Amino acid sequence: MSVAKISVSIPDSLAGFIEKYRKKRGMGRSQVFEEVVKLLRSRELETAYREAGSKSDKAWESTVSDGLGDETW
Repeated sequence: MSVAKISVSIPDSLAGFIEKYRKKRGMGRSQVFEEVVKLLRSRELETAYREAGSKSDKAWESTVSDGLGDETW
């Protein structure tokens, strides 16, 4: 797996939180940041899916309302 090395600057309070978090879980700093980025990506995807699902598709609406929903199987 290819990796990128990144240097970041964060407030001392967040750095302290990261240190406590990683030590409590036996993780390295890189693992903590990887977990954070994955959560951010997941949140972005969730938002995109929600927005895409909220858009109305006129062709789908006409298909759904063609009477097939009234049939008994």
